[in-house]
Amino acid sequence: MTTLLFNGRVHSPSHPDASAIAVRDGVVAWLGDDAVGLAQFGDAEMIDLDGGFVAPAFVDTHVHLTATGLQLTGLDLTAATCREHCLRLIAEYLAAHPGRPIWGHGWADATLLTTTDLDGIVGGVPTYLSRVDAHSAVASTGLRELVSGLSAVPGFDPQLPLSAQAHHLVRAEARRLLTVEQRDDARRAALDAAAAAGIVAVHECAGPEIGGIADWDELRAYQHGVDVVGYWGEAVSSAAQARALIEATGAHGLAGDLFVDGALGSRTAWLCEPYADAPASTGNRYLDSDAIAEHLFACTEAGVTAGFHVIGDAAVTAAVDALGVAVERFGIAMVARCGHRLEHLEMVSAEQAAKLGAWGITASVQPGFDALWGGPDGMYARRLGRDRAASLNPLAVLASAGVRLSFGSDTPVTPMDPWAWVRAASQHQSPGSAISVRAAFAAATRGAWRAGGVRDGLIGTLVAGAPASYAVWETDDFAVSAPADSVQRWSTDSRSRVSALPRLEPGDPSPRCRQTVHRGMVLHG
Repeated sequence: MTTLLFNGRVHSPSHPDASAIAVRDGVVAWLGDDAVGLAQFGDAEMIDLDGGFVAPAFVDTHVHLTATGLQLTGLDLTAATCREHCLRLIAEYLAAHPGRPIWGHGWADATLLTTTDLDGIVGGVPTYLSRVDAHSAVASTGLRELVSGLSAVPGFDPQLPLSAQAHHLVRAEARRLLTVEQRDDARRAALDAAAAAGIVAVHECAGPEIGGIADWDELRAYQHGVDVVGYWGEAVSSAAQARALIEATGAHGLAGDLFVDGALGSRTAWLCEPYADAPASTGNRYLDSDAIAEHLFACTEAGVTAGFHVIGDAAVTAAVDALGVAVERFGIAMVARCGHRLEHLEMVSAEQAAKLGAWGITASVQPGFDALWGGPDGMYARRLGRDRAASLNPLAVLASAGVRLSFGSDTPVTPMDPWAWVRAASQHQSPGSAISVRAAFAAATRGAWRAGGVRDGLIGTLVAGAPASYAVWETDDFAVSAPADSVQRWSTDSRSRVSALPRLEPGDPSPRCRQTVHRGMVLHG
């Protein structure tokens, strides 16, 4: 079957003036002018785009689907503005869902609760409320009492949010209390939301300390049109162990959220120098240098993608140093072939970026972090001081060093909103750290597919022979209407006629997704 979409604007590097696209059996068959297409494909199903903008679909390279869906279907605290507002939202949710354990997400510093605060609202109902960065959580006494030995593990506090191992234990117990229907509803909601955002593939960052094997197995069995590429964050020490774990989990790699450290907001990111607002702390280290190196050696020997969650500069240094030893042992070519990746990579130096670029390492990063927490008065500046904070998430440094960039959300930490990622990356709050809209769009499409090991040179673009994975967008304005020197194009040559991307200047509305199609199958709209 052939479908011809016409009367639109097609974002294609090979056909800059295309206003029509023909799709046959899930593959792009032709792009060009709609008049020519009408004649060539006279028997095709005709779809009038009515001026819509057609672009390659997005990929989100760091997600937690069940947790995202639980936020979408349950208690979302991201809108809470103060402690009293947060308590009111919890009380309203409890009244609407009496007797059900509570799972919530999204509180921040201004809405910090104690165990006593929470118990005063929920009584004995087991309640788990994760911070916006998902690296600490407030837990009610009713939930804490279900975890044996909780007070003896790292990260425990009787009143303040739990972190580290204590957080992992209460999160696992809170997830165990969810019904199968709740988990299925959550996954459906998350994947539907991805499709509605023009996303056709996601990289699930699973692991024993995140959702556990039961959640991962349920997700693997779940049927949906959005591709789920799974990474399992568990350390290994031999190639045989790496192969066995890949076989047991069906994961694409032993990477993703294999935690070297935590997050800056929860003060659990591992730093070389203490936090500005907690001078006695340099954060948490969850893997030492030997364990990092062992994991890299084992995975490289087995030909398996390895990777780590690294945010603080001490964590990044430990990972980069271990990668350097792996390069010495196996050679650059063997390391690069594995597609090793580092998640977040927020505090990376130019020297470290140059090494990662030379070694073929992928940086799976979240531009939304800077949009939420960057700037001279943001959370980063409060945690680290303005000077250190200004060096975070240096996208331009990574791109100029040749590091393979891929974009994601870390949802539910930030939303699955790809145009917001592109906007944030091109309007970085630290001078000199932004990249072009064109480069940002590539990191959320072609670069994201490459991060998952798809390197056929076709997917992530709209050219003849490519999978028909695209989204149709409504836009209020277009970069092509702007002055020529501000037009963002695929090509860096301003004389090229490669089709322009939508305007994403401050105040410009984001494109609205009308339809999402993956390999010819409509997922949304």
